Amino acid sequence: MPKNLKHLFGPVPSRRLGRSLGVDLIPFKTCTMDCTFCQLGETPCVVSERGDYVSMQDVLAELNRWLEKDGQADHITLAGSGEPTLHEHFGDVFRWAKEHTDIATVLLTNGTLMHDPDVRADAALANKVKVTLSAWDEISFQQIHRPAQGVTFDLLVKGEQAFRHEYLGELSVEVFIIEGVNSQFSNVRKIAEIVQSLSPDRIDINTVVRPPAVKGISASPEEQLEAIAEIFGPTATITASFKRQGGVSLEISDEALLGLLKRHPATCKQLAAEFNYPADKIFKSLKKFAAVGVLREEVRDGDVYFFSRDKD
Repeated sequence: MPKNLKHLFGPVPSRRLGRSLGVDLIPFKTCTMDCTFCQLGETPCVVSERGDYVSMQDVLAELNRWLEKDGQADHITLAGSGEPTLHEHFGDVFRWAKEHTDIATVLLTNGTLMHDPDVRADAALANKVKVTLSAWDEISFQQIHRPAQGVTFDLLVKGEQAFRHEYLGELSVEVFIIEGVNSQFSNVRKIAEIVQSLSPDRIDINTVVRPPAVKGISASPEEQLEAIAEIFGPTATITASFKRQGGVSLEISDEALLGLLKRHPATCKQLAAEFNYPADKIFKSLKKFAAVGVLREEVRDGDVYFFSRDKD
């Protein structure tokens, strides 16, 4: 991986995506929603206006440098610390990938801008798209997601439905469950009915496994999520990491580790479980970077989380 890249991170090992090169087009915590469960904290810049948030010329230049230097990944993923579809030219990353590589592309989006035909057209260039749907009406949408002015539940649902009608690639839907807020089976059934209208290829059931933006937001227990997944049907799986998973260890370089923590703060235990990698080796790397001021440590709910100093 070339040094001094601002917009690329990884490739990060992922159980679903293999080695995934992340592309971050949006400044930290610039989003269309201020989700109560967000692990990155509250959103100081809640917007719905699209624009050139970073130079696409610079992003494509970094991708070219990466391709010349390494160029090895299983997926190129638009993700990071903000809503990627806010960038007016996010589709240029997918066009670049199709022209220069055979690597599959992924868009991780909250789906709030899918009502815009231009957003849907560019999103459809990705091989895989994941959207979010965790509410069942406007009141629950406002309570859970605290969206920007003008972003409504009706627009979200209609936009995602329109996208599914146009999109021929793999579509997954993430449903984020908050205990006592949208975890009741009566409400889950309402969410499931809307999700099924999207005919998703996969449904990911997630919950709070890292300190959320708002105190008091808590995870649903694993047994509850298993029952909830049954309501959504056979395409639903629990993606929340409650315990160490078996399988092959996924090595992560120091550079990829720092790129990941810049966008997703985590504990040593969480990283070790995610990559099925020895905790002592992960901890050694984390402490090394904390000692020189690249990372900072913060205790939350009794656990030590590692954050990038870039966020100070």
